[in-house]
Amino acid sequence: MATYLVTGGAGFIGSHVVEVLLTRGDAVRVVDNLSTGHRDNMAHLSDCDMTIGDLVDPAVADEVARGVDYVVHLAALPSVPRSVSDPLSSNHANVTATLNLLEASRRHAVKRVVFASSSAVYGNVPTLPKHEDAVPAPLSPYALQKLIGEQYCRLYFELYGLDTVSVRYFNVFGPRQDPSSPYSSVIALFARSVIERRAPTIYGDGEQTRDFTYVQDVVEGTLKACLATGASGQVINVACGTRVSLNDLLATMCRLSGSSMLDTEVGEPRPGDVRDSQADITRARTLLDFEPAVCLEEGLRQTLDWYRS
Repeated sequence: MATYLVTGGAGFIGSHVVEVLLTRGDAVRVVDNLSTGHRDNMAHLSDCDMTIGDLVDPAVADEVARGVDYVVHLAALPSVPRSVSDPLSSNHANVTATLNLLEASRRHAVKRVVFASSSAVYGNVPTLPKHEDAVPAPLSPYALQKLIGEQYCRLYFELYGLDTVSVRYFNVFGPRQDPSSPYSSVIALFARSVIERRAPTIYGDGEQTRDFTYVQDVVEGTLKACLATGASGQVINVACGTRVSLNDLLATMCRLSGSSMLDTEVGEPRPGDVRDSQADITRARTLLDFEPAVCLEEGLRQTLDWYRS
């Protein structure tokens, strides 16, 4: 039995990671400042050690990293618009906290740190699908901060010998994703609109495309990254490897809910948003033995069912 630290473990993705780890019998420690996470996400998970604290404080990072084997670093302010409106707070949460955690992990001889990065680092790289060797072109403070986190992970691996892996998430969706924030993901916002039969807002023409990945697959790829030999120091896309436009996404969600297509409100394109996103997952298949198991429609069906309930 290994001991895992899951940062941001009360969040959407984090709570799913914790759930899988506990189910398979590992010991789990969670740290979360509850800025975007929710205690409700942890209500059914009673067998883990929970610390309410912020990794921006080096003492918190030191406390939670002591005595763990693996770190899954999910804690972040994961929003492009929020980072554009408040880059300083976003930088503290996404860069300072990551550096504190890496230093604490080095000090306490953690076996491996898996860092949750983002497809946002690619920016509008024209080539699709997006391969990890593409030159990053971040368009927002959030994207730049995730790239800095990756580079710190690589540096700690090469300079200090701390084993690190960075996994680049694309557009993760599924149960427990909060639709109440203006910074929520598009699927969470669309789900609420479809269920309540009211017009969602689409920023731009709706023909921008995204690689939507069900949370179960993201958890699988992330936990494989904790143990995979040959992954040390690597950056790895974890996604489905497909893409769909926002207009087609909304049409699919309406069809799955048994309703007609909703009218939409059109907003101006948002600063920092990329036009098209699709992952090349060859490296994940090779290094992690990763294969997405949940197709978009099945993931959307399960997500809509959860929101209805």
